[in-house]
Formats: sequence, structure tokens, C-alpha cells
Amino acid sequence: MPVSPAPAEGIFGTTYRTSSIGAFALIAIAAFEALAVTTVMPTLARELDGLSLYALAFSAPLASGVIGMVAAGQWSDRHGPRRALEVAILTFSLGLLVCGLAPAMELFVVGRLLQGLGSGALIAALYVVVGEVYPADLQPSLFASFAAAWVLPALFGPALAAVVADVAGWRWVFLSVIVLVALAAVFVVPALRMLRPRSAAEVEAAAAAPARRGLLLWATV
Repeated sequence: MPVSPAPAEGIFGTTYRTSSIGAFALIAIAAFEALAVTTVMPTLARELDGLSLYALAFSAPLASGVIGMVAAGQWSDRHGPRRALEVAILTFSLGLLVCGLAPAMELFVVGRLLQGLGSGALIAALYVVVGEVYPADLQPSLFASFAAAWVLPALFGPALAAVVADVAGWRWVFLSVIVLVALAAVFVVPALRMLRPRSAAEVEAAAAAPARRGLLLWATV
């Protein structure tokens, strides 16, 4: 197990500063894509001639997000959250790429499904990382920052997305975020290095336990 620092250090102290910033950024980015794209959806739906799929483009990531949370929760329980988080980030980024390059609304919806799947898995894996790497007295502070990471995109995200769409086009609301995801992922690397591997007994116990972690996370986010 990693050695915990003094409680006074805080989540932005020397040991955890980089990882805390990265985790906060990943949650904020996921929230931005879930909430802020509302301002560009009418424009892209008209451009892609997909008004009939408008509602599906909103609901698709919500449904796939639950699946992503449950899958990542099970994976993290059995094998640790590192690989689950890596796959989640790649899936989320692929969804952004598909949305940004989509020539038709049908493909855009596929991208939204991938976004939701990756976003849900990302959130679940990050919660497990925090539980395993951060000492118990620091975890509430980081979880509180995750809540703030959802509030800020709700307040300022739609206006920011509108500005990006006006300046560069709606596609860059998705494509430009890929770079931010990559940067945030690099910041989380120190926390991933502190994870310990699962023992055979832990893997066996996780395989026998009910899959509840993902559903619990979905209820609290």
C-alpha cells in the first residue's frame, strides 16, 4: 500500500497535486461534453439533416454511461482501475473524434454512445483510484471537487461551447477537447503509479461478489 502523507497536506499538496488536478479536469471535461453541447446541438442537427435523431443524440450517452460505469466498476474490482481508466479515456476520446468528424447524424449518435460509455467508465475508474490511492481523510475533499467539476460546466460550458462554435465551427467543440483529455490523462499518471496490483484472492473475491459499484456510482453522480 502507498504511504499516506500527513493529513495537513491536502489534495493539492506536493504528493497529490498533479493527480488531483488531472482527476478534476477529467471529470470537468466529461461534464462539459454531457452538458455544454446543448448550445450546438440544434446547429449540428440541421447541418447533418438529423432532426429526427435529435432526442436520441441526448439520451444515448446517458444510457451507455450507466453501462460504462457498471463495466468499469467490475473491471476495477477484479483487476484494478488502471487499465479500466486507460480504456475509458480512449473510448471517450474516440467518441469525441467520431462526433467531430461525423458526416451524418447516425454516425454522430454512434459517437455520442461511445462518449457516454467512456465517460461513465472514466468516472467509475477515477472513484476507485481515489479510494485506493488517497488516504481516507483526503477522499471527501476530492469527491467534493468532483461535484464542483460538474457545476462549473453547467454554469459556463454552454456559453464557451457557443463561442467555440462561432469562431471555429461546432465540430471543434468535440475535436478540441481531445487534446485536453490527453493532457488531463498525463496528470493522472502519478496516481496510477501508486496503485498496487490485485492479489489472486482479491480477484477471486471480486468475481464472486455482486456487481454493485457501478450502480452506486451512477446514483451518486
